[in-house]
Amino acid sequence: MTPQSAPSHPVPTIELNNNVSMPALGFGVFQTPPADTMTAVTTALGTGYRHIDTAAAYGNEREVGQAIATSGLSRQEVFIETKVWITDYGYDKTLHAFDKSAGKLGVDTIDLLILHQALPEDFEATIEAYRALERLQADGRVRAIGVSNFMVPHLDRLMDRATVAPAVNQLEIHPYFQQREVLARNAELGIISQAWSPIGGITFYRDSGHGSTLEDPTIGEIAADHAKTPAQVMLRWHLQQGRQVIPKSVTPSRIRENFAVFDFELSSDELASIDALDTGVRGGPEPEQVTLASFGIEIPEA
Repeated sequence: MTPQSAPSHPVPTIELNNNVSMPALGFGVFQTPPADTMTAVTTALGTGYRHIDTAAAYGNEREVGQAIATSGLSRQEVFIETKVWITDYGYDKTLHAFDKSAGKLGVDTIDLLILHQALPEDFEATIEAYRALERLQADGRVRAIGVSNFMVPHLDRLMDRATVAPAVNQLEIHPYFQQREVLARNAELGIISQAWSPIGGITFYRDSGHGSTLEDPTIGEIAADHAKTPAQVMLRWHLQQGRQVIPKSVTPSRIRENFAVFDFELSSDELASIDALDTGVRGGPEPEQVTLASFGIEIPEA
């Protein structure tokens, strides 16, 4: 297959705390059915995305791997991120979780492997899972490690025991839910904040009775002033504030739209006006309420 053409606007990179470079804009496949994943990732790679974010719990790692393998890009050109689910926490189980994910992705090395949630009911298992990530990084099987949906108390408990600081904390962050306390703690610890649902489009949020960020008049006015879409403005807001973003879509035009965010800049006043939209209302699951009883899906073997 012919290699993918170079993007017209190469994605800038963010340097992680262990000197690994990660694209500032990635492509997410949360809630993307396996049957649609290969086409969506293929479109994203063709558009110019070079970071794909998946997870064991999404059930689509295999299709992500197939899209990358058939893209014509070398393995080194694509930054692969995936996540360990809570049912695979514990030192040995997490080491095996790497094997399951790597097998489905069809790779020997994962660029960024993170814990998908804290498990408050058994934080010792969370610590042991993170110890396994540290081992995988030391052995060169993972280039960087991190966490997801860790609140300040989770981070502080982890840092009391960790040898290696997380490179990334992936969080629900969008104009209507900004998690500033966690963002500040991440910055203090040298952890990159990575925004999932960066434009507030997660199903949880749409079903929670709140209006869509895409229809927000403040964001709409800024978008009109720049001849951009509301989604592009929100992604630009994240990028200019130093966050990594992983928008998701299965629609080719939206995939391309979300990539076209490097040819304009928001003013400080525009950034501040978006900052002022925070409602403090979470759309996704409350991290303290994540339990094995409620979320304990089993992750299949490779």
